[in-house]
Amino acid sequence: MARRPGALPPAHASLVCVALPALAVSTDQGQLNGRGLEGFYRSGRRMLSRCQVRVAGREPVAVQARMLSADSARFVATVLPSTEGGPDPDIVVERIRHADGTERITLHSAASRPLRLPVEVSLGTDLAELGAVASGTAGPELPASVHDSGMRWSSGRGNCVVTAVPAPKDALASAGLLRWEVQLPPSQSVELRVRPDGGGPVRAVGHGASSPLASPGAAGDDPTVQRLLETSVADLRALLLRDPAHPADVYVAAGAPWRCGLAPAEALAAARMALPLGTRLAVGTLRTLARSQLKKPGPRSGMIPGPMRAAGPLLPPGCTGVEATLLFPVLLAEAWRWGIPEADMEELLPPAERCLRWLLDALGDSTFLADPHPDGPARCETQAHAHRAALLGADLLDAHGRTGGTDLRQWAERLRGRFREEFWVADRTGGRPAAARRPDGRPVPYLTGSAAHLLDTGLLGAGALAPGLLDKVQTEQLARLLGGPAMDSGWGLRSLGAKEAAYNAFGHRSGAVRLHETAVAVTGMAAAGYEKEAGSLLRGVLAAAEAFGHRLPEMYGGEQRVAGSAPLPHPAACRPAAVSAAAGVQLLTLLAGIRPDAPAGTVTLNPVRSAPLGELGLTALRVAGAPFSVRVSRLGLAMVEEAADGLQLGV
Repeated sequence: MARRPGALPPAHASLVCVALPALAVSTDQGQLNGRGLEGFYRSGRRMLSRCQVRVAGREPVAVQARMLSADSARFVATVLPSTEGGPDPDIVVERIRHADGTERITLHSAASRPLRLPVEVSLGTDLAELGAVASGTAGPELPASVHDSGMRWSSGRGNCVVTAVPAPKDALASAGLLRWEVQLPPSQSVELRVRPDGGGPVRAVGHGASSPLASPGAAGDDPTVQRLLETSVADLRALLLRDPAHPADVYVAAGAPWRCGLAPAEALAAARMALPLGTRLAVGTLRTLARSQLKKPGPRSGMIPGPMRAAGPLLPPGCTGVEATLLFPVLLAEAWRWGIPEADMEELLPPAERCLRWLLDALGDSTFLADPHPDGPARCETQAHAHRAALLGADLLDAHGRTGGTDLRQWAERLRGRFREEFWVADRTGGRPAAARRPDGRPVPYLTGSAAHLLDTGLLGAGALAPGLLDKVQTEQLARLLGGPAMDSGWGLRSLGAKEAAYNAFGHRSGAVRLHETAVAVTGMAAAGYEKEAGSLLRGVLAAAEAFGHRLPEMYGGEQRVAGSAPLPHPAACRPAAVSAAAGVQLLTLLAGIRPDAPAGTVTLNPVRSAPLGELGLTALRVAGAPFSVRVSRLGLAMVEEAADGLQLGV
């Protein structure tokens, strides 16, 4: 039966090996049975959907499945060849599966006598697109043909070849069956290689010296920090893609298994959070998106195009192109502070100027930036993005002798005054920011996780942060609300308060924990001095990370944490996801409060004084193009241990 529109097969229990453009999706049973999402994929097409192993006519019993790395998983099963020796299995079947389409099957024997056993591998595929697999319309398996030492399938959609080393003793095309006779001991292995006909192995962008990301280390009192940082960086590397027309430029895909392509807003947000790993990812992302920028005259001129995105039950879908257009100059401005080469700055300044010009043109005579369609609301987070873009953009333009900075600052000042009056909903508890403002001026008075963006003001020169849209009293109230039980689930920040009528613990914009918003909230509250609330959210995410094997999904259930509980996976969440992996980097590096100003040759440290994770050392980050290491003591004092020559510690 075809799946209903909008439904996705559950992926939360899957082991997803990623090395884009390839991935392998498996259940914890190890066998690929052709059900759901199972299979090897390349460039969005399922190369192999079925890979079933039988030993001595029996299906092995799965005993363990675990990820070895971002792109590989290990499955262990056992076989009892006969019942004569008792209940203890004496054959172990180990399968190491790689995203690039390689699987190694090894048999180990603990039997007291030599064994000669038949081993069969049954293969099949539909060569379906991922979208068809997700919608339940993949179609039947294709007929196979024997090809060299394996099998081949072909259709109008493509082709696939599976080769085996060593070659099988028998091959039966009608069943897609390969068969060997193995002698145990010693251990015996078979390697399967899944490729498009004529295609070679996948060369993942993130592997080797070509990776744009540093290889940092973390150590300290909290044992989870090292695993979280290693896994986060590995997942970012696994999601890297090259611009096909400009292979020197790389960016991160939004996430696997559903969004293995470029999503502009997510790519920019991830590159921004990953700036402590170097500026090369930011440069590649900005270059790629600059080529997509709309340049023809009209109301959309200067925009970075992006799709619509659901905004939950309270607001209509929003245009991610607006968010991407406002993030573009912010990422460039902050990458400049982290040490982007001047030649890249000169190339990327013109598209950033066009983004800022679009902002002023879209505002016209208005103070608030509304959605770019008739009767569109003015969203709270959009005002935060626009205000930050205006201030950081003006700073960037002034520093490079460009005009336009004065107009941007003047508008930002007007916005601050009106936002504090017209977006703030007063109540007996001290008030809250509205989720949005309707065209007729009425507020949408719900507290959402997107309010955290009001605390994300952005980095200016000399380690200073840009001013925010809220005054001091409002900032304190927002920090109290975001750190309160209605928003802090104990595992992270809910996307909608638990007391709101539309709350749904699994609603991706109406109650689920979204990692990007949680990282923004933690960073903003810590920078504003509300360390107690920031520390609570941070510790909740670290506990969730441990439950998820340190590979954080893009979102998970917002159910309240209680003693002995675990975070609830969201069945449709990407895992890995670019913004979640980058959030893992940001959540750890924010504890040191690294605020570089590479053009001025300085770096300022503003560590979290409460040291919520105790002592923490971070090594092999990158500031001003050179390795940077810092240590935060249990007293919340930070010390630079390695830095670029000539980089001075600011005050």
